[in-house]
Amino acid sequence: MSKTHRPVIELNKSGDVTPSKIEVIKNLIFGEQIEAYDAEFEKLKQDIIAKKKVLNELIEEVKTEVSQSIDNVSTDLNIRITEVEQNLGNKVEELQSEAVNKETLGKLLIDLGERIKKK
Repeated sequence: MSKTHRPVIELNKSGDVTPSKIEVIKNLIFGEQIEAYDAEFEKLKQDIIAKKKVLNELIEEVKTEVSQSIDNVSTDLNIRITEVEQNLGNKVEELQSEAVNKETLGKLLIDLGERIKKK
């Protein structure tokens, strides 16, 4: 026996079967059907990518509109709170004025009572 023993088929030899050979074998086995399937899958892939882009644009548009609506509601709420604070301040002032008027009225009634008592 010789020391240079070579197997008939080397199993782990790289580059033995190139991708082009695999494609040739695939085409022999499956024929044109696989090419049609590949074309359909590519069309579907492109359609999905286009629809994803449209959906992302719609999401951004909705996000912008919601943000703007929240800002508008916040502004309206701040305006209404300010109006309520002003109205409350006015009512407090009116009540304080009425309280002073009641106090003055009470003093006047006491004075009137004392005058009536003297006569």
